Amino acid sequence: MISWMQKHNKYLIVTIWVATIAFIGAGFVGWGSYQYGSKASAIGKVGDIEITQEKFDMTYQNLYNRYNDMFKGKFDEAKAKEMGLLKQAFDSLASQAQLLNLAKSYGIVVSDEELRNYVTSIEGFQKDGKFNKTIYETYLKGRRLKAKTFESVLNDELTVQKLVSLLESKAVPFETDILASALSIADKVAYKVIRLADIEVKLDDAALKSFWEQSKGNYMTARAYEMEIVWTDSSGIEAEEKALHDFYDKNSYNYVGADGKQFTFEQAKAIVTQDYKVKKAKKEALKTYVAYKKGEQKATETKTLSEKSPELSAALWKEVMKAKENDIIKPKVVGTKYATVKILKIIEPKEKSFEQAKTEVSKLLTAQKKNEMLEARSNALLSNIENEKLVTTDWMTMSKFDNMTPLSQQETLQFLQKLFTSSVKKGMITVSDNVVVYKVLEQKMDKVDSNLSKMVEENVNQIKKSVFESNLFKTLNKQYPAQKYVKGI
Repeated sequence: MISWMQKHNKYLIVTIWVATIAFIGAGFVGWGSYQYGSKASAIGKVGDIEITQEKFDMTYQNLYNRYNDMFKGKFDEAKAKEMGLLKQAFDSLASQAQLLNLAKSYGIVVSDEELRNYVTSIEGFQKDGKFNKTIYETYLKGRRLKAKTFESVLNDELTVQKLVSLLESKAVPFETDILASALSIADKVAYKVIRLADIEVKLDDAALKSFWEQSKGNYMTARAYEMEIVWTDSSGIEAEEKALHDFYDKNSYNYVGADGKQFTFEQAKAIVTQDYKVKKAKKEALKTYVAYKKGEQKATETKTLSEKSPELSAALWKEVMKAKENDIIKPKVVGTKYATVKILKIIEPKEKSFEQAKTEVSKLLTAQKKNEMLEARSNALLSNIENEKLVTTDWMTMSKFDNMTPLSQQETLQFLQKLFTSSVKKGMITVSDNVVVYKVLEQKMDKVDSNLSKMVEENVNQIKKSVFESNLFKTLNKQYPAQKYVKGI
């Protein structure tokens, strides 16, 4: 979950400064160590706009509450730090400040009446469908906010919304007509698919050895490590039902299915039990490590492993690959055990003999020969296409087509995408590991239906919005660079 949100946090940031402020119903969180200076102080500046401590705290709180809701109350400071929540909060305010500078340069403002109308329209401040001043003042008092501060934040949000609405550029009929026409071009095609999988290549040892001789330096053994391993098993750890329930409650966000839904305790019990035992075994593993270093514990086994062998975990290999001979690595989890490793000897890579490299050489040379034969057959078919027996399609457009046997639906679509951007009446198009040799028999313009027009309009709007926002912020980043007055954000 965390890695997904880190990957997509740029979209979350944009949502924060474009959307209406969402403090209604959100409780305060105490993030303690994330406070900087007094509320009146500025922590940064963008153009003429100062980013105040108070506004930063409010934005951070809003972000924190959003994530806490997503994690079902299991969000904490450690996860906030891991996700760079401080930076997200500052970046969202910096982006907003850039837009506020732009709005100021254009003379865009929000009047007192507009702000008043917006505040009184917020459902959370209403009773029986009407604005209730007591509810509003109670809300501000409960959040320790001054009306001036809260309304200043709303003013900024409304100013940004007004600017964005004025800059918004919708699709015009000419643009949608052009794109819809392109998508409505229909072709009737005669074709034949030459599949790489159908090409057979036979190679003898002489051919393989000749190929290997020319590039033997490319075939090297993996670096290997001779090591002693002390294993600490977790299977003997007792796991009481209450302890497992407590462990699950603290770590439930780790037990999520492919659909994003959290597993119940019963659904996750087997893996929860394993994780619990592994965690509890760490203390014993560290004791074993200390005893091994003192010479009071013998190694479980001695073996030589190629680098990144699956017998050890990725985390352990990361440490092994940084280690020197005679280094002892602290215990790391491998499956349901802990492994303490001592590096006895590092065996550097060397050229493989022909017999050692033969499988790799055969695979590489076979692929090379098959591709050469695929190209030769395709060229031969194209040069004689008028005399070849071909399959003829029905009328095909980018939105309406039948699969071109033996291609899949996705491969057929890839072929059409390349075909409709080509001016060649007959030719070859590579799709996956296949080559489609074709000739266009007929072409016409299909009638544009309403569904296609709507889809095209939505796509044009999205493209224009994306391109505009990207270029806008490139310009704003240069014109209004963000200054930070504190470290850690």
